[in-house]
Amino acid sequence: QVHLVESGGGLVQPGGSLRLSCAASGSIFSINTMGWYRQAPGKERMLVAAITSGGKTNYADSVKGRFTISRDNAKNTVYLQMNSLKPEDTAVYYCKYSGLRHYWGQGTQVTVSS
Repeated sequence: QVHLVESGGGLVQPGGSLRLSCAASGSIFSINTMGWYRQAPGKERMLVAAITSGGKTNYADSVKGRFTISRDNAKNTVYLQMNSLKPEDTAVYYCKYSGLRHYWGQGTQVTVSS
């Protein structure tokens, strides 16, 4: 079992920044991928960014150049630095751990509005 705890969401004005964190605990497999997904009202959950334990990253086209994913393997924590936020980034952001099995966090709300 893997438990994920997310933090860092909130309300921010367009053009602002937020940093999300997701700490994993439990039966962590050394080779894994951690990522961030988001789901806006009435829309499907979609990948925002992901990073492997080896540091390989993948981004949705809509966030390239604005968002940066990183991780601290010693802390089993993944971060999402979000800059130049837009109203269309508003969603619930979910952390996902993929090792021998997949696990999801509870989600954190990000609202971009003036």
